Amino acid sequence: MAHSSAAAPHRRRATGPAPSLTGPASDVHPVLRRATAPPAALGLLAQARAGLEEAAALETPNERYATAHLAALRTAAAVLAARGRPETSPRRRARIRSAWEVLPEIAPELSEWSALFASGAARRARAEAGIQGAAGRRDADDLLRDAAMFLRIVERLLVLQPALPQPRQDTGGPDGPAPGTPGPRRDLPDAG
Repeated sequence: MAHSSAAAPHRRRATGPAPSLTGPASDVHPVLRRATAPPAALGLLAQARAGLEEAAALETPNERYATAHLAALRTAAAVLAARGRPETSPRRRARIRSAWEVLPEIAPELSEWSALFASGAARRARAEAGIQGAAGRRDADDLLRDAAMFLRIVERLLVLQPALPQPRQDTGGPDGPAPGTPGPRRDLPDAG
C-alpha cells in the first residue's frame, strides 16, 4: 500500500546523535541565565581576584589585610557597576557615601557582607598607614578568607558563568529520588 506524500508524516533528518540525558553536558550548548555583567564590572572582578592572589602571597599582616580589604571593595564596586543607579535627588548626590553604605540599597542580599567589610575600613586605613599591629596575622587571614567568599558569591550573583545542566543521578531506590526527579545539587557549597 503506497502512502501519498500529503498523508505521510513529516520526518526530520537526523543531524547527529541526540543529547545524552545521563552523560556529561559536553553535547549541550551553554546558555546564560541572563545577560552577563557589563565590562566595567568584569574588570573590577578581575582586579579583585588578582588582589586576593596578591594578598595571599604577602607576609606582613598589615599589607595582607589592606590588600584583601581592597579586593573586597573592588568586588562591591563590581556590583555597583552592574546594578547601580545614579542618585536622583541633589541632596543625596552632594553627600559622598562609601560603597559599603550604597551596596545594601543596590543589593540587599549583601547587607551583612557590607556591614562586615565596613567594620574593617578603619583597620584597613591604619594598616595602609603602616601603624604597627593594626592587623594581626589572624585578622588578615580571616579577612582574606571572607573576601574570597564574598567574591565567589558576587560572581554567582552576577551570573558570570554559563549554567550547564548537571548530569542526572537517578538511583530510583528507596533511599534515592524517583526516576526523573532531580537529586540534591552537589555543586553548591552548604550555607552553614
